[in-house]
Amino acid sequence: MGGIASCFSEAASGKEHRRRKPLPPPPPNHRRHSFSGWNRSSRFRPSADVTAIHEQALAAAAAELVLQQRRNSSGGGGGVAPPFDRSASVRYTPAAGSGGKKQGLPRSSSSRARSPTDPVVQTHQLVNLQVNVEDMETLHFVLVHGGGFGAWCWYKTIALLEDSGFKVTAIDLTGSGIHSFDTNNIESLHQYVKPLTTLLENLGDVEKVILVGHDFGGTCISYAMEVFSTKVAKAVFVSAAMLTDGQSTLNMFCEHDDANNLMLPARVFLYAKGEDNSPTAIDLDKSLLKDLLFNQSPVKDIALASVSMRPIPFAPVLEKLSLTESNYGSVRRFYIETTEDNAIPLSLQQKMCSANPPEKVFRLKGSDHSPFFSKPQALHKLLVEIAKMASTKVQEVAGDLDSQSSQ
Repeated sequence: MGGIASCFSEAASGKEHRRRKPLPPPPPNHRRHSFSGWNRSSRFRPSADVTAIHEQALAAAAAELVLQQRRNSSGGGGGVAPPFDRSASVRYTPAAGSGGKKQGLPRSSSSRARSPTDPVVQTHQLVNLQVNVEDMETLHFVLVHGGGFGAWCWYKTIALLEDSGFKVTAIDLTGSGIHSFDTNNIESLHQYVKPLTTLLENLGDVEKVILVGHDFGGTCISYAMEVFSTKVAKAVFVSAAMLTDGQSTLNMFCEHDDANNLMLPARVFLYAKGEDNSPTAIDLDKSLLKDLLFNQSPVKDIALASVSMRPIPFAPVLEKLSLTESNYGSVRRFYIETTEDNAIPLSLQQKMCSANPPEKVFRLKGSDHSPFFSKPQALHKLLVEIAKMASTKVQEVAGDLDSQSSQ
């Protein structure tokens, strides 16, 4: 659309300004597009009314041209034309004489002003991270959501990773997402993580995955690492509970229960078996979701979460993990900190990393508790970087070969 606008602008700038018969007002649903190139190239400074007429005419002509191109590309002029998108872009490909060099980021010219909630790079304009398959132990990511979330929360991460050549599996834990089981009837961590352990159990003998756990999902992948350590190449904790042996998720959160903790007023305990018994689940006050989990996230993603989140089963939160060095400890662990997190504050994340040090700690500046919404591109970049990291043994062998070749 930017290219189309510039063509109209050049033609308009070479003519004398004349009085024209006013155009009829646009229909109510017409979207007005501003072509700033016309104003820059004009020799005269027309009145506001004339400028508006020009802009409306250019927008209507450009829209009609785009629609006509779409009709032609769809195989003829018959049928109903597809709707006109709010933002139409021109994608520029490298010139024929560029020597085949790939552009890391396709340039785009859009007629729509960028919204503050738009990601810096759209999903279809991904940076080519040049993933070398041969250097990786696995290309399979398994994404494990946090408490109350579901596989739906990873939709941006799934698209980014798949476009980079990875295989991605995002699961719904028991009673989460579209899993139909009643959350109030979950009685153990083993039952809650069953979809994850079933997935790992069904992997081939030599197949491995990279587990990514968010929030309470950190506890879940820790459980899976202990049971299926040989099938987990790496584990990534994203603003997640990373516990030690004998610790429960409730213990971890209780260490941070203070007057300034937003989690306290947001928690709503559910008693499906009567108030004389223990709570069966924990719900979150919808009015506090933004401040607690999504304080840096786009409005559209907050709306998605508000209608998709489900209660968190209480029994798994109480359960203490049994972790051994031979199983859980044999898996390479990485932690991604989120600096603007109100659910698991940065200080608590750092405390967990100090008590149970991972191989490496990364930091997402400006991210809230849900980086898959607030910082999807940066999260994607870190996940790919972690996937590409060779094991210490591989690095040692490579170093020995280099030293031998230099002798």
